[in-house]
Amino acid sequence: MKKLLLLTALFLGGTSHLAAQRMDDKTEHSKYIQAVDEYCPAPGQFVNELPPYAEGNSAQDMADKCTARLAENKGGLVSLGAYGGYITFHFDHSIANIAGKADFYVAGNAFSGSGEPGIVMVSKDLNKNGLPDDPWYELSGSADTDCPEKVTYNYQITYTAAPMHDIPWTDNQGASGTVPRNGFHKQEYFPQWMSSPLTFTGTCLPKNGTNTGGEGENQYWVLTSFNYGYVDNKSNTDSIANGFNIEWAVDAERNPVTLDFIDFVRVYTAVNQNAGWLGETSTEVTGAEDLHLEESIAAINNALTGIDNINENDDSQQIQAIYTIDGRRIEKLQHGLNILKIKNGKTKKIFIR
Repeated sequence: MKKLLLLTALFLGGTSHLAAQRMDDKTEHSKYIQAVDEYCPAPGQFVNELPPYAEGNSAQDMADKCTARLAENKGGLVSLGAYGGYITFHFDHSIANIAGKADFYVAGNAFSGSGEPGIVMVSKDLNKNGLPDDPWYELSGSADTDCPEKVTYNYQITYTAAPMHDIPWTDNQGASGTVPRNGFHKQEYFPQWMSSPLTFTGTCLPKNGTNTGGEGENQYWVLTSFNYGYVDNKSNTDSIANGFNIEWAVDAERNPVTLDFIDFVRVYTAVNQNAGWLGETSTEVTGAEDLHLEESIAAINNALTGIDNINENDDSQQIQAIYTIDGRRIEKLQHGLNILKIKNGKTKKIFIR
């Protein structure tokens, strides 16, 4: 399948180098995940099960298994394991940053009292290679304003394999502990296709679990949800809580970052916590979607033509029609010369390499 990846646009009568966005060359675009690029879980009781590991599976095999569960709204479940474990995925197009709106939705499997929050990061494919190897930016969630003094930034944790035993960890705060085994899950908890030791770095949210019962079998754990900005934090029926705004992006120094589009989304488990018989707190992902597919596609076409401002109240600069050089009307920009009729009455010629 051909890709339109940051193509160079040349206007007749003058040259203008425009950075267009990613958009697969297909008739209809989907609002759902297209594929998983990376699956790198931390140790956990559901690791090697959701999805299942088979002897000899590679990292790509495991990513493909995640794709089979999540792509096109399949509704399957993928567990990220303990703190730091992550998944990276993309859509068949860039997602546009539409001012004042949530831009995409990520589903988990939380319900009241069971929040296992995952932090979201986003990236733009600046180097045009179709891989998630460009700078990443965290989407700032409610803990950054509600309880910043309890958040640990630049947190780092390292897990060491201990086959069929509790998995030990140490962090850069001088703490240590284990991801304990339990009687419910008998498989190995360390991801079998990954090397030991395994280190993750990121933002660590404060522990949200409280045992409101007694000891042993009388434990009753409540995992309190944060207000907003995290995956698997509140029920999927809460579309606002599970919506994410690209405008929340911050860099490593927590400075706001302006992104017009994003190409990759990453989710990682954001709490280092053992909740008694429940085990480690582990974010689960069950799907994602672009919340404004048509606007994203329109913004990509506008970027290709050099029309930068998208104003829902004044659409005079929107593309009204696209034609080939021989006058045939087409639905989207194609390789070669395109003639664009703009709603304000002007015509543009654009060449796509």
